Amino acid sequence: MLLAIPDVLTPSEAAGLRETIAAAEWVDGNATSGAGAASVKRNRQLPEDGAITLAAQKVVSTALMSNAAFLSAALPHTVFPPLFNRYGGGENFGLHVDNAIRFHSGSGARIRTDLSATLFLTDPEDYEGGELEIEGGFGTLSYRLPAGHMLLYPSTSLHRVTPVTRGERISCFFWLQSLVADAAAREMLYDLDQSVQALSAERGKADTEVLRLTALYHNLIRRWAQV
Repeated sequence: MLLAIPDVLTPSEAAGLRETIAAAEWVDGNATSGAGAASVKRNRQLPEDGAITLAAQKVVSTALMSNAAFLSAALPHTVFPPLFNRYGGGENFGLHVDNAIRFHSGSGARIRTDLSATLFLTDPEDYEGGELEIEGGFGTLSYRLPAGHMLLYPSTSLHRVTPVTRGERISCFFWLQSLVADAAAREMLYDLDQSVQALSAERGKADTEVLRLTALYHNLIRRWAQV
């Protein structure tokens, strides 16, 4: 599944978060890279255990847990603590695939990465380059979303961030383990849930067919979920 989710943060929330973290001390992005990604990674990141990082993580985590589109699409089991990166003149992240398992030294969290996410904190008119390019059976797609919007995509996909040629690109990124490991099943559940929500709004939650589809949705989760 490849899904752009709007307004995870409002424009003002995204701007406030960006300004707060921009003033912090940043480190070489290779400090948090896996062995495969380190050779193609040229950016900066907030230290994982810094006070500003921890406060920013709370802002993002609260927004995620109240976003219906994210919860429906991801069916999150465990969300890796969000991280923050920064790309300036010429900085980029070459073509790579995310590690299958991520371990957070501070929290002790260890997850299987089913989905990856980038939450954009800089508006696209404020920088040039810095496209998030994702390769897959759908070809290569390029994204520069408005501040506060998020892209959710398979962790199995090859992806890159192209060089920033003007301004700076500041983003939040993270991985998650889903309750439903199978990507095709997870996508079908998302489509079913969207139909249930649309029919509920049209007919009411007590409608016989809405109830039938709601039961089907939850029974499929019971069949496929790993808790």
